[in-house]
Amino acid sequence: MSPYRPLDRGWTASTASTEPPIEGVPATVPGSVHTDLLAAGLIDDPYLDDNESGLAWIGRARWRYATEFTMSPADDGCDRADLVFEGLDTVATVSVNEIEVGTVANMHRTYRFPVRELLRDGRNTLTVHFESPYRYAEDRRAELGERPGPYPEPYQFIRKMACNFGWDWGPTLVTAGIWRPVGLHTWNTARLAQVRPEVTLNGDDGLVRVHVMVERAADIPLTLTAAVAGTSVRVPLAPGECETVLELRVREPARWWPRGYGAQALHQLTVVLEETGETWRRRVGFRSIRLDTTPDADGSAFTLVVNDVPVFVRGANWIPDDCFPARISRERLAERFAQACDAQVNLLRVWGGGLYESDDFYDLADEQGLLVFQDFTFACAAYPEEEPLYSEVAAEAREQVVRLAPHPSLALWIGNNENFMGYADWGWREPLAGRTWGEAYYLDVLPRVVAELDPTRPYWPGTPYSGDTGRHPNAPEQGTVHIWDVWNDLDYTHYANWRPRFVAEFGFQGPPAYATLRRSVTGGPLTADSSHQKADDGQGKLLRGMAGHLPPPATFDDWHYYSQLNQARAVTFGVERFRALMPYCMGTIVWQLNDCWPVTSWSAIDGDGRRKPLWYALRRAYADRLLTVQGGDLVAINDSADPWSGELSLVRHGLTGEPLAKDSVRVLVPPRSVARIPMARPVATPADPAAELLVAGLGDARTVHFFAEDTAVAFPSADFDAEARPVADGYLVTVTARTILRDLALFPDRLDPDATVDDMMITLLPGERTVFRVRSSRDLDPGALTCPPVLRCVNDTK
Repeated sequence: MSPYRPLDRGWTASTASTEPPIEGVPATVPGSVHTDLLAAGLIDDPYLDDNESGLAWIGRARWRYATEFTMSPADDGCDRADLVFEGLDTVATVSVNEIEVGTVANMHRTYRFPVRELLRDGRNTLTVHFESPYRYAEDRRAELGERPGPYPEPYQFIRKMACNFGWDWGPTLVTAGIWRPVGLHTWNTARLAQVRPEVTLNGDDGLVRVHVMVERAADIPLTLTAAVAGTSVRVPLAPGECETVLELRVREPARWWPRGYGAQALHQLTVVLEETGETWRRRVGFRSIRLDTTPDADGSAFTLVVNDVPVFVRGANWIPDDCFPARISRERLAERFAQACDAQVNLLRVWGGGLYESDDFYDLADEQGLLVFQDFTFACAAYPEEEPLYSEVAAEAREQVVRLAPHPSLALWIGNNENFMGYADWGWREPLAGRTWGEAYYLDVLPRVVAELDPTRPYWPGTPYSGDTGRHPNAPEQGTVHIWDVWNDLDYTHYANWRPRFVAEFGFQGPPAYATLRRSVTGGPLTADSSHQKADDGQGKLLRGMAGHLPPPATFDDWHYYSQLNQARAVTFGVERFRALMPYCMGTIVWQLNDCWPVTSWSAIDGDGRRKPLWYALRRAYADRLLTVQGGDLVAINDSADPWSGELSLVRHGLTGEPLAKDSVRVLVPPRSVARIPMARPVATPADPAAELLVAGLGDARTVHFFAEDTAVAFPSADFDAEARPVADGYLVTVTARTILRDLALFPDRLDPDATVDDMMITLLPGERTVFRVRSSRDLDPGALTCPPVLRCVNDTK
């Protein structure tokens, strides 16, 4: 028998509660109760219509998973046999041949149970009994006392993915099941129990200190070898010795760089236990990383520095890509990562209400140069520090730090999401009445774990956090901020009033793509209220956010286009504002990149993986080279490794396209810098703001700036020539403007759910032309591709 035997076949799921009676449903492992019931036809798809609302009983039921496996007499030669669960969700009792081998209560940990003495030749049974997550969490709440949180759900009392219990973008689908692989590991003599490399730079050389722990079945001498980048070392372990450090010095290795700064050099590190041949393999990267928080006259910096080069973070927040994580394949992650990279994103922040993601996630980040900020899994609530949760948190942190430390993409550990803010501003103190709320985790437990097990990386206690508990956590002049007064209360132009050092969350809502919305609503015509909407007064905020910027929507088609467009404009406004502050501000992390289901949310990529207009706006706003109008200045942002020089063209036009004033300026923008160019009064000052606009261009970069909001601009009715021409993989749609066309967009998914378009939100002056490339495997109606609602612009209803 192989030393590791997957136990992923023959599982069944049954209710262990009295109601409802469900017996022997075929179960997929890895998986979850919800997906098993869905596959068996026992529940409707929770992502469609309002089906979610009828499935709360699943999280309140107890479940039993069971399978059988066989052992042969030949298997008796092993000294040890361990049952290994890589993920159990969440409160479970494991039994082999009806003998209990362990209980667990943490979704974020792996478990290994010695079972050699329990196994028998022939048939063996394996059973996992899952307690109701609600019952467990509510029992802990009764023992430890209530703690404040944003929703009437007890997620802070159980070590489980918090957003399972619902969020302002996600459904309440409280899962149970074997969510990561399970197998039987048989071994002799000894095994590699833990391998923890510390990979650093020492001048131009690389240094790897590999901390190894072995578990023994025999007290004999052992030998460990380690090798990386052509360098190897061999270390003996005396009888009874279980820990050692293997040190390798690599002369001038190729370094790992974030995308946009250099290549992602990865080197295979292997550790071998010679007596058994067991081999541990990981790819590592040589790079240095630090967080510069140097005090200055305004407060203190918050700058990520990689290989001694300051990095401006063009980031996006990441949530679990599915409510049922076992459905997230490497291929699906690769698609999301490609979408992030194509949008010029260089960092993903793994948000604390979700998961420590799969190995595939971090491997892909390593390969593609996407930096990762990793939250520990605490979000938006007061967390008890008493047992049994305290020990679970410490064990979880130790395991996850060791697991993720080899990845060069991992740039920063963050203690929590918004819990310092909650304690400061959300009225927690009075209801807490002196009870614990998680502070000891963020300021003591977690930093000690990181310092011990991953000293090569910085730790930051939370976000937002200003670096000192004596300051307000959302102080803009220090640390990280979250900006949610915009969206919740204020117009998006209020971003201009912020002067932050680093923005870790900000965003604006918009609905999913039409095809996604149409799929999620199985009957009847679509309306503005058809989409799932979880945000408090979300629909009202969407409409108020459009007011003053765009015409009132008269139809569903208007609402869908305007609200998506307004989301894109709002985020663009914020990104451009904060990038223009570089190097005072050194990062923006947009909320959010992705969705877990079809919903109106802050995402750039919707729950079916389709790109919303925000995605195209991010690609433009996160470009290496960007022009933006800030106040009376034209700001040229050069976040590339090369100088940017040329003639900056500035032209004030009338709406009919005629130039009213011109200027040109010779500019040189050094690498990784910002140049502010005051604009001459003739081009910067309109005679009639409602009838004029500014166009600026430098090389391939262009920006179009209107002097008034669209609701005040005297747009003519849209007039254009459009032609859709079939090509090998779809269509080329050519649009030639006869009048100005404001934010021209094409939505081919209205005709083919799988169709995509290469660009969106293009403003054309009279006489200008653009070509959209539509990819589709279907024959589409050329006429439909060239008129509303597929082809839209702001002034097409004029």
